[in-house]
Amino acid sequence: MAERRIGLIMNGVTGRMGMNQHLIRSIAAIRADGGVKLANGDTIMPDPVIVGRNRAKLEALAKAHGISRVSTDLDACLADPKDEVFFDAATTQMRAGLLTKAINAGKHIYCEKPTADTLADALAVAKLAKDKGVKNGVVQDKLFLPGLRKLKMVIDSGFLGRICSVKGEFGYWVFEGDLQPAQRPSWNYKKAEGGGIILDMLCHWRYVLDNLFGNVESVSCLGAVHIPERIGEDGKPYKADADDAAYATFQLEGGAIAHINSSWVTRVRRDDLVTFQVDGTHGSAICGLHKCWTQSRVATPKPVWNPDQPQTIDFFAGWQEVPTTQDFPNGFRVQWEEFLKHVAGERPDYPWNLLAGAKGVQLAEAGLKSWAERRWIDLPKLEA
Repeated sequence: MAERRIGLIMNGVTGRMGMNQHLIRSIAAIRADGGVKLANGDTIMPDPVIVGRNRAKLEALAKAHGISRVSTDLDACLADPKDEVFFDAATTQMRAGLLTKAINAGKHIYCEKPTADTLADALAVAKLAKDKGVKNGVVQDKLFLPGLRKLKMVIDSGFLGRICSVKGEFGYWVFEGDLQPAQRPSWNYKKAEGGGIILDMLCHWRYVLDNLFGNVESVSCLGAVHIPERIGEDGKPYKADADDAAYATFQLEGGAIAHINSSWVTRVRRDDLVTFQVDGTHGSAICGLHKCWTQSRVATPKPVWNPDQPQTIDFFAGWQEVPTTQDFPNGFRVQWEEFLKHVAGERPDYPWNLLAGAKGVQLAEAGLKSWAERRWIDLPKLEA
């Protein structure tokens, strides 16, 4: 048994998502637990160098989490043959250019989504990676959530029968910044800086829909800017011109219809910040981030419409919770481990690659076009 070092160039991990999910809960946690075990008994030990502009911030972060290497010189990192993987969680607008530079430097690629802010750029990056023969992966974290994994098991068991429809609700109220500080950065609401919930969330919904319910064939999407002015990190008001809500309907391969509301302008009164209800001919299921409930055909109540009397049926009581029968580690960490195995040669069939990431950008771009042109947009098959 041997330990194999894999050097990681980690860009953009001083931001909220990159720091919490990728550095602390994934790479630092993997290192603390002794690395990733391979089938042959060897161990992969990721050795990150965290890259950014503020050295003091990088050094403080590295010290807090047992990381020995920091750098403010990305080009020098890319030129170092000892580090074979480039990871990016910085801004969407810069991602395609950074990925291109890293691929041309011979690095394997792992990155957050979206992989680019246009489909043309996303496909160009995917094609370049294929042509250069570098391994590549894109974060598709929601596939690894306990609730969605339980839902996938329900679907695979045949419990639902033929799926008729999927209804998704995602979002919460993001404070405007006046009465309370906003919990998302201001660039999310600025079109010029790559903001907007359509570009952000439809990339997620593409891989969720494709992998659980059926490939997305077409989309009809309506975006909205419900709050046109917000308060920025500097305490000053700014024009919020990027969509803060999206109402999208999808036609799926096999005939199912999905509708997902995505909003940073909604107050939550449901089981979780995101829920998916799936209705099939033999049963239904609904899941959140961690839990999943089912209702079978024979356990379905028979309501009668009568607006003159209070409802007598407790509709929540007729659902049965799917038990937790296994441990569900952090989803970001799980996918990191799978990608590191892929780099080490153990997973040649790694499916969550840059082409899969481009499909997410395709759906987001189609959603924006649907909104602008007020019509259905079909999604052709993509190839890199």
